[in-house]
Amino acid sequence: MPSPTGHAARLVLAVLLCALATTPVAAAATGPASHPGGAAWTARPAAGGSGTGGRPYFYLEGPPGTVLQDRLSVTNPGRSPLTVRLSGADGAGGKGTTGTGRWLRTAATEVTVPARTRADVPFTLTVPAGATPGDRSGAIVVRGGDRSVDVRVRLRVGGPTLAALTVEDVTVSGRAIRYTLVNRGNTVLAPRIAVRADGVFGTLLREARTLPVRVRPGERVRLTEPWQDVPALDAATVRLRVTAAGGAHGEATARAVFVPWAPLTAGALLVLAAAGAGGYALRRRRAGERRPDDDERLPGRSPGDRQHSGNRHLAKAGAES
Repeated sequence: MPSPTGHAARLVLAVLLCALATTPVAAAATGPASHPGGAAWTARPAAGGSGTGGRPYFYLEGPPGTVLQDRLSVTNPGRSPLTVRLSGADGAGGKGTTGTGRWLRTAATEVTVPARTRADVPFTLTVPAGATPGDRSGAIVVRGGDRSVDVRVRLRVGGPTLAALTVEDVTVSGRAIRYTLVNRGNTVLAPRIAVRADGVFGTLLREARTLPVRVRPGERVRLTEPWQDVPALDAATVRLRVTAAGGAHGEATARAVFVPWAPLTAGALLVLAAAGAGGYALRRRRAGERRPDDDERLPGRSPGDRQHSGNRHLAKAGAES
């Protein structure tokens, strides 16, 4: 029977073996995370004064002519310093610098963040004095290594808002109705469209739906509405009415003529072929009825000349006899 001392020794040995077996696994799990190539740096809006609760994007608001300020946090969890480049851009996709992106200025265009450190970079957004009131979007683009992160910026310029849009360039082609929406106001619009087509014998199409787009101020969007059951033969008037929140609305019409060109073309070709064959047969028949003899076909000869020639031959024969 084993002694209590031996049992305790075996228990201690088993615990040590378990500890030795699990320690390398833990080291392997944490090692790659701290490797410079495996650590993923982050860029996001800096935390507020309390230091709790992260913001998914920047939200800034002010009237035209004001300068707005905030801070961007770049965190480097790796073991090596990280250098990132900062720039402003329009929209959430980080493309272009003709609007909100041009108004953004970071304290530095290039920042080096030490290992396992977070750097807060101040930036300003200057709203021009002549800016139109309404909502805009932009982004701070952060590039480091082979990564690029867009930190969204939503801006609301104070002042009276105007919701207005127009419908332009309406065309009907095949089984599609194409048109262009133009946001003439200063607010972002989520439009709804109603389509109606009336033909000679009644209504051909009537549909209404909310469009899956958001049209920014000054933006032009080319869209298409499907029309599956187009008539084979008809003349239709297509009416588009687009509405959006704030009283925005626009209307436009277009005319469309539906003709079955393939059967008509085939029929026209058959008629032309029949007419050509009939004309050719008529000319052949008339040529057969009016065929002249050989003397009549000689140039400079007439039927009278043929008769005089015959009389001369008879007179010559009588004289010789």
